[in-house]
Amino acid sequence: METGGFSFYTENDGRQAEAEQRKIEYLEERIDYTRPESILHVYDKAIQEQLFKTPVGLLYLKKLQDFLLKQPKIDPERIKPIPLYDTYTEIQRKTPEPNKTNLQRIRQREEKRAQFHISVALNVLLVLAIIAMFWISFFSEHPNIFNYERALQDRYASWEEELTAREQAVREKERELDIDGLNSVLGE
Repeated sequence: METGGFSFYTENDGRQAEAEQRKIEYLEERIDYTRPESILHVYDKAIQEQLFKTPVGLLYLKKLQDFLLKQPKIDPERIKPIPLYDTYTEIQRKTPEPNKTNLQRIRQREEKRAQFHISVALNVLLVLAIIAMFWISFFSEHPNIFNYERALQDRYASWEEELTAREQAVREKERELDIDGLNSVLGE
């Protein structure tokens, strides 16, 4: 937000500067520069009540201070220094980095976009790998959590078929050898 030739970092600071600009306009309408004592009184009152905290108001105070220092009837020791209410180390932390150019910002955005695309591609690959693992597990011949019942049924069915085939082979051999007749002769 811009006010009084300054661009403020936050909207609240800009609104405060606008309020101070209105105070300055009000004072300028009523102040009489032909009476330095009344200007000194306004200057002291503004400092005492902390009316001005933004650069807009502080510049106005500096203007009044410079005017008063040029007046021969006003003792310079009666003119108070302008107090500052902000620390500049905090202000420096709030301001964006001035060294970054638009080209650097564009490069950073492109790098972030590339990282995003890589991340999406890796996630898609991981999802495909998980789907492939489930597919392999589901259609595998080896028993697993998905097909253990079918695999066990198939195994038992093949054993049953094998046992039935062996039993059939044994009965055929018995008939060939006539073991049933031999068993009846031996008395079994």
